[in-house]
Amino acid sequence: MSIESKLLHLQAIQNALAPYRYLYCVDLEATCDEVDESESPRPLGVIPDQMETIEIGLVVIDLETLEIVDEFQRFVRPQINPILTSFCKQLTSIQQADVDVAGTYVEVGQELGAFIAQYPNAAWASWGDYDARQLEQDAEFAACPSLLEGLPHFNARKWHAGLYDNLPKSLKQTVESLGLVWQGIYHRGIDDARNAAAIIKEMLG
Repeated sequence: MSIESKLLHLQAIQNALAPYRYLYCVDLEATCDEVDESESPRPLGVIPDQMETIEIGLVVIDLETLEIVDEFQRFVRPQINPILTSFCKQLTSIQQADVDVAGTYVEVGQELGAFIAQYPNAAWASWGDYDARQLEQDAEFAACPSLLEGLPHFNARKWHAGLYDNLPKSLKQTVESLGLVWQGIYHRGIDDARNAAAIIKEMLG
């Protein structure tokens, strides 16, 4: 990829973000299951169409200064499959007690709405499109608007691929490839959101 094409791609990203004062970097963790190769065959405890958000992490970047100015983290109590699978607990480090005392999707949505009201004129980004699809699925289950309804969504993974001309990497691989220091626990919503924010700041800086 030529320097010129990289600059054009960066300009396109900057133009897309120009109307907004804030960018929310969002990462979700959800109920999930997987059958390990060492296990006997069994039905999945959670099928993909029934995955529910169990943690939302959101980091606010001020696009004028490229500084992180605030963050929001909540666990969410799942309704369809309230008992977390062993696979889910191991993957995310989220424990049953964390979600048992958490608010529902609707309740957490009300808290999040009050939080983001402090940072108007915003768009949001995630590493890939999974998070946007998951929020829509949660909203269907709860029969309510999606948590970030009406806000433009950007795929930061595509931004990175366009700037660095490489195959999509995992979030952690991307942090390391940029020479940044990984923060926190992989597959935890707030930590993944912080690391996604670090990547975005590096791309835009």
